[in-house]
Amino acid sequence: MAGVMSPRDSARLIAETAKDVTVDAVGVGKVAELIMDLVKKQSFSVKMWKEHELNPKTMDKAAVDWVFLADTLNFSFWSADDQKKYVVKYGGKEHTGYWSLCAAINRALDEGVKITDPMFYANISKDKFLEVFRSDSDTEIPMVDERIEVLHEAGKVLLESYNGSFVNCIKQCDKSAQKLLQLIVTKFPAYRDTATYNGKEVSFYKRAQILIADIWGACEGKGLGEFTDIDTITMFADYRIPQALVYFGALKYSNTLMEKLKKDTMMKTGDREEVEIRGCSIWATELVRDEARKRLDADPETKGAEINAILIDHYLWDYRRDHADKMAHIPFHKIRCIYY
Repeated sequence: MAGVMSPRDSARLIAETAKDVTVDAVGVGKVAELIMDLVKKQSFSVKMWKEHELNPKTMDKAAVDWVFLADTLNFSFWSADDQKKYVVKYGGKEHTGYWSLCAAINRALDEGVKITDPMFYANISKDKFLEVFRSDSDTEIPMVDERIEVLHEAGKVLLESYNGSFVNCIKQCDKSAQKLLQLIVTKFPAYRDTATYNGKEVSFYKRAQILIADIWGACEGKGLGEFTDIDTITMFADYRIPQALVYFGALKYSNTLMEKLKKDTMMKTGDREEVEIRGCSIWATELVRDEARKRLDADPETKGAEINAILIDHYLWDYRRDHADKMAHIPFHKIRCIYY
């Protein structure tokens, strides 16, 4: 998109001028040390993605269509009340948050519903949507109307321009993650995650970048998931990774911002504090990657090891979820939007 700064350049600009969020070098070093230990234990690679039980295990068109659907709907799963969560029972377990979406998709496929086919979801009715994504609690999936709207939009673009599959978008991009990123944000309006900051048009492209990263993970960096520039993808600026970065001390919030977050103040897309939290999260993760890579390359045993912002994001997201009780005292910014 002409005139819009890339997520990485946006992050640098925001981090250099932010008023209420600071990237802390000591905290960055702590996270880098954690990442280095994971690499040494060989528990840090592109194959991490498939370890989640709900993710596809194939490396084909079906997996790509699944990923595209999931990431088109991958926004706003936080609960204002912990007693009122969207829950989907699948595989003998109760799933919440993003995983409730994945569970609902898999449940629908098991029931013979062609939910990953744009021919099906490009014109899905509200009744059918609510049936497919029905909750096993008293709380339905958030932002129903917005989710139906983005499904209709994405489905129609695929049918009209890409012969009904996101695979054909990938094939147009010559194994370039950046070319695919530009295609996504140009052709699919709901993925245009941008803001104005200090007079500049900045971008975060959370869902667009995670879509590329998930395809990379689903295909283990091969075939449809082979991108020669995958390391140019940044972390995915949402509301949970910042919480983890604050926990580790890589991000610091001003007293004013912290008090605002503790009051559960609802933010809006483009609010200065929201932009600063997201931008500084990306920049902190870029610095974590650079520091971890420097340390790894200084050790003959780990020199050249695979390390990028995608893998760091996955680790921090899982860590936050697995240690939610330890981070409960750290407020996350509240926002209802389609971008994350």
